[in-house]
Amino acid sequence: MSDFPKDIYTEAEPDVDTLANLGPLRALAGVWTGRMSMDVSPKAAGPERQDYIERIELQPIDAQTNGPQLLYGLRYHAHMVKPGNPETFHDQVGYWLWEPATGALMQTLSIPRGQTAMAVGQASADAKTFTLRAQRGSMTNGIVSNPFLEYAFRTESYTITVTVHDDGTWSYELDTELVIPGQSEPFHHTDHNRLRKIGEPTLNPTAQAATRQSQPPAA
Repeated sequence: MSDFPKDIYTEAEPDVDTLANLGPLRALAGVWTGRMSMDVSPKAAGPERQDYIERIELQPIDAQTNGPQLLYGLRYHAHMVKPGNPETFHDQVGYWLWEPATGALMQTLSIPRGQTAMAVGQASADAKTFTLRAQRGSMTNGIVSNPFLEYAFRTESYTITVTVHDDGTWSYELDTELVIPGQSEPFHHTDHNRLRKIGEPTLNPTAQAATRQSQPPAA
């Protein structure tokens, strides 16, 4: 979004039903699991490949307004473990956001290694695949890491591509570019998985309230 209105204060009028306004993110709403996965990470002896089991929940939030800017989104929590091991392999929280007026997509993410980022992209409302990217040093789609990660595994970029499949599943491919001391080339830390639905999304709070108000009073 580059052409901003002069009036930055007057708020947009949102629809109460977030699920009806998520554009390409609608297919991601709900509770999902998947184990068609692979993580390739850097180790002293070389790249290590590890499959994992993932559970991710994406629930609609009420519409968000920044003055005239209107966003609809999903709050998510992704949790991964290695097969047969209860210890957390990866944990991530954040938001997927959609701006209908511009086709802008945003993914915010935070992990308990002391790192946070925001990736951005563009897509049509009916898109079945879309790509978002975060870049170290950017003020609008940046990456911030704790001092040790910035030294030892400096994240230069993060790219995620999501594909929605005809069978109701969806998949992602991640490429995180790392600069590691002593290595002449950046390391591409990659992840992919395909997810199947195990639970439907709940309505966002304003949609729940509207549903209650539309119901006839009990006799």
